[in-house]
Amino acid sequence: MKLLNAFTLLSVAMSAALWAAPPMPALKPHPEAVANTHPPGDVDRPELVPFVIANPATLPGIVVDETAATLVGRWQYSTHTPPYVGLGYLHDQKEGKGQKSVTFTPTLPRDGVYEVRIAHCYNIRRSTSAPIKIHHADGETMVRINQQEEPPHGRLFRSLGKFRFRAGRDGWVRVSNDGTDPKHVVIADAVQWLEQTP
Repeated sequence: MKLLNAFTLLSVAMSAALWAAPPMPALKPHPEAVANTHPPGDVDRPELVPFVIANPATLPGIVVDETAATLVGRWQYSTHTPPYVGLGYLHDQKEGKGQKSVTFTPTLPRDGVYEVRIAHCYNIRRSTSAPIKIHHADGETMVRINQQEEPPHGRLFRSLGKFRFRAGRDGWVRVSNDGTDPKHVVIADAVQWLEQTP
């Protein structure tokens, strides 16, 4: 009987804590981005909708969504091509080549080696050579990725490599449209840092 009462009290306490917990803040579109022009449900690949990650906080590691990124130039929201993280993804509108960038800056809990992954949707309208700069503890690394190819992790994330980072906000990842084909769009969505065990 005492065990049952203790269990009941614990259940009541947990329920009260859950009700008292503040709701997760809703994501808001980046204030500097151009609004999405596609109505809800207007997608070109409906079979990929189940791969959308609506809440970035459910992903492992440290994830920086475009809603928290620093934008240079005019980027536009879209949800037309799933999958994506959060509210949608940004694209460069095939304009201002060499003048636009999106910088993702994490707050890392400690020094260490992190695998860096970048999220992007994919189709034939995407850049085949999107430049990504990783600023880490040992300098900077530039890679170019083909955003027409399906990312291998959940059909959404692609690994950029493993790099050493310092704790705090010293490191970042920057997507730009420098040197990309004006017939293709560059996508910026989210970046994930996964701490590696020694």
